[in-house]
Amino acid sequence: MSTYLQALGGRQRYFCEDVECHAIIGVNPAERLEKQLVRFNISIDHPGYLPGTGKFLDFRSLIRRLYENVGKTDFLTLEALASYTALESLKELRVFLRGDQAPSINIKAAKPYALVFASASEVEVCRTFSDYPSEFKTEGVKYQTLDTLSLSTAVIAFGTNLGDRFYNIELALRLLEVPGYSIQNAHAVVDILDTSFLYESAPMYVTDQPTFINGACIIQTNLPPLELLGLLKKIEATVGRVPSIRNGPRAVDLDIILYSDLVIDTRPQDHRQIGENLEGRLVIPHPRMCEREFVLRPLKDMIPDDIHPINGKSIATLLDEVLSSFPTPKFPMQKVIPFPRYPLSSGSKVPLVNIPPSPTALDYARRATQSGADILDVGGYSTRPGAASVSVEDEISRVSPIISAIRKVENDELLRDVLISVDTFRWEVARSAIDSGANCVNDVYSFTGPSCYPYPSNDAGEQAIAQQYTTELKKLTREFAVPVVLMHSRCEAGANKDYSDYSYIGSSKAVIEGVRVELGLKVDDIVKGKGGVRRWLVIVDPGIGFSKTVEGNLEVLRDSSSVTDDVYIGPESNRRRNPLAGFPCLIGASRKSFLGTLLAGGNGRNTQPNERGWATAATVACAVQQGACAVRVHDIAEMADVLRVSNSLWRPL
Repeated sequence: MSTYLQALGGRQRYFCEDVECHAIIGVNPAERLEKQLVRFNISIDHPGYLPGTGKFLDFRSLIRRLYENVGKTDFLTLEALASYTALESLKELRVFLRGDQAPSINIKAAKPYALVFASASEVEVCRTFSDYPSEFKTEGVKYQTLDTLSLSTAVIAFGTNLGDRFYNIELALRLLEVPGYSIQNAHAVVDILDTSFLYESAPMYVTDQPTFINGACIIQTNLPPLELLGLLKKIEATVGRVPSIRNGPRAVDLDIILYSDLVIDTRPQDHRQIGENLEGRLVIPHPRMCEREFVLRPLKDMIPDDIHPINGKSIATLLDEVLSSFPTPKFPMQKVIPFPRYPLSSGSKVPLVNIPPSPTALDYARRATQSGADILDVGGYSTRPGAASVSVEDEISRVSPIISAIRKVENDELLRDVLISVDTFRWEVARSAIDSGANCVNDVYSFTGPSCYPYPSNDAGEQAIAQQYTTELKKLTREFAVPVVLMHSRCEAGANKDYSDYSYIGSSKAVIEGVRVELGLKVDDIVKGKGGVRRWLVIVDPGIGFSKTVEGNLEVLRDSSSVTDDVYIGPESNRRRNPLAGFPCLIGASRKSFLGTLLAGGNGRNTQPNERGWATAATVACAVQQGACAVRVHDIAEMADVLRVSNSLWRPL
């Protein structure tokens, strides 16, 4: 690889030649199996320097971005890969997005080994910011514009390490959403549009203190930055933060990390190089965000490709630089899921056992907890094909008394305090179950009801019904702050097993792609926007045994980690990041009928569901190997043994 510069009057042209990466590229089946060499020749026509900012073109960062991102792609054509490479290059150049100074980029992409009697097959594209209007704003970066503001977007980071940490965070966010409670401004508007996952992290700078829970949210507000800062300080005081040493313990700490694309520093000019001189002042972007994993990791959950308005690097790139610059910490950051009683680390593998409605349910629940069940899943409506319909009233009468009985049991603290999930798609049942003591909602239809496929529906009536389910269940989840399990399904479990719409990715991955696209769309609708469910409360379930063939179930099971991989999905005309990236995943394959089909094949035997324990054990081991956070099982003692050994093999402490 080589780089050089050519002067062109008032502008400059930079060349990066023979940039080599390896990627899946091509339409032939053989080309979809292994990565092959792709060579790029890049020319960039732009001023090379942005006056007044100290910003130059960073070739090292550009080449690193291309090398890392191109290797993750699997395009069918060179044209699509070249266009994607141009887009990634322009993202790196976003800092130069200022009217007539905007750069143009020319990409030549070649496959050296594609043709036998030619040196390479090659395509060439030329792109500018205007070719990607949805990615780039043409007005550029704004500096020090603190005057009239309408609705603006801001990123707030939060952390806590005192008291009930999850309560502190939820209280702070609820106060943030009703700013009139904390400040005298009847017209103040603050809406939370997105949230990160929550992370437990070791304290930084001052290490002799409890561990922190950190996260972030994106808000939309009409408050200018200084008024927003004042609101955050009032909320900190309400939740219980008291002044202490810098970077010391606190009930909650709220910081403005970004505010639109503004660059603000209210410190006196002669104090702006003193990094710690922030008390009573406002500096945006936050001056230490680029060195803090506990800030960058939550931001990457929501806005991985957004660009830092000063250094021109994406959030994902900044996080990569932090992770590569520091040694692996003794206590790495861990995602946590706040149940009403205690957090469940997404690195744990826990057995979750079904409790069917029956007179002996309480005894079954007691045996389950004694055998090692961490969560009891109580359901009163079977979703198996051909099962009888159950009214809302009957379903409530089946599940709520069981939950109440568990919560009131005497002389068995283990059972009384166990986490309980209610398996229902109805908000009325979920509310009754939570009132009775449930900690979690498990919905096989992901807040859209039993009749909405495809989603969104082309039928206005069906879509209205689905929207009602979404609205009511989101409202319920927000009210009680309980975790939810959102499963992929296509209405009736035994129907709609065709995933040919996703064959663009290859027949061996079509079902997984379908899960990512279809469940991802629902999860986005549930998590993002005003009134969304906190991201950290969501667990996804790829829906093994629901609307999938035997081969489709095996595809998902053997590669379930890819359901939540941070990859690009969709056809070449609409590539986008996987909306399920990073979510904890639950696997439920216990006793499923596809296991019976496998056991009956060849010289096998026909089995009843309760005879599929050994087959279930294989799926549990596979789920642990794939990184599942929980497995749903029936045979608790046996599967607890499988979990212990599997965790020791693949997730040793």
